[in-house]
Amino acid sequence: MEHHIYIIPISTEKLEMTEDNHSMTNEFILIGFTDHPDMKTLLFVVFFGIYLVTMVGNLGLVALIYMERRLQTPMYIFLGNLALMDSCCSSAITPKMLQNFFSEDRRISLYECMAQFYFLCLAETTDCFLLAAMAYDRYVAICRPLQYHTLMSKTLCIQMTTGAYIAGHLHSIVQVGLLLRLTFCRSHQINHFFCDVLPLYRLSCVDPYINELMILILSGFVQIFSVTVVLISYFYILFTIFTMKSKEGRGKGLSTCASHFLSVSIFYGSLLFMYIRPNSFNEDDKDIPVAIFYTLVIPLLNPFIYSLRNKEVINVIKKL
Repeated sequence: MEHHIYIIPISTEKLEMTEDNHSMTNEFILIGFTDHPDMKTLLFVVFFGIYLVTMVGNLGLVALIYMERRLQTPMYIFLGNLALMDSCCSSAITPKMLQNFFSEDRRISLYECMAQFYFLCLAETTDCFLLAAMAYDRYVAICRPLQYHTLMSKTLCIQMTTGAYIAGHLHSIVQVGLLLRLTFCRSHQINHFFCDVLPLYRLSCVDPYINELMILILSGFVQIFSVTVVLISYFYILFTIFTMKSKEGRGKGLSTCASHFLSVSIFYGSLLFMYIRPNSFNEDDKDIPVAIFYTLVIPLLNPFIYSLRNKEVINVIKKL
């Protein structure tokens, strides 16, 4: 019996195409802002300015709280960590975006993409719990001032801050792990300026139903839990303030909570609109404006919202 071995020639051109297709499965191309090539210089200047002010404002606030002993109270410890997370959020997104304005190569590897989303998810989740902790702190300070140092001890403050970071890391690990189960065989062009989870779902050739379900469950739990804590705290705060006989006391109480309530409203409003709105997984026309707001504008505004309305911070700045 004779055995015949047939050798089928493979052209080098086909081999190169196969290798290119294989490499593309591990890369994406960020095409956000490519619709306005004539505005790239202006956009670069604007976003670079925002990033610079964000980093100076947030890291300056962290340094101020660290250096000044009288600012090392629970409220300011939460605020310092919030500023740190805002810096993390902005740094995860902006440098790559700025690079892409003048770079012809807009590619980002799968692992860079996962790292970018990991730190974004970490910052946003941690911010949710920190804002809830700040609301509880204001509740104790206004509604139960005589028991403040007992109910809001430094130990409890550290535990709540640590818990916020642990929850942020766990949520990020789960979401990135779920993203890694997907395969991307459609267009590798991400219609965004960073690797957000919703544009990645739209590129998946695997049904992202489990991912969508998990992001609704986990992100929904994080936001519902933290919003509930904030709303309950403010219900008691407002009830206490409006039952005060002194107009001066009512004004002081409202002023104490105004900065936090403004920050909470802006932050949760943009997140709920982005991830919980109907058809959020199928619409990409609203992604970029909302994402600019919660990843770039809110981290820029927070240090000014808290600092410019806070006499104690202003006095420390003047002293320094």
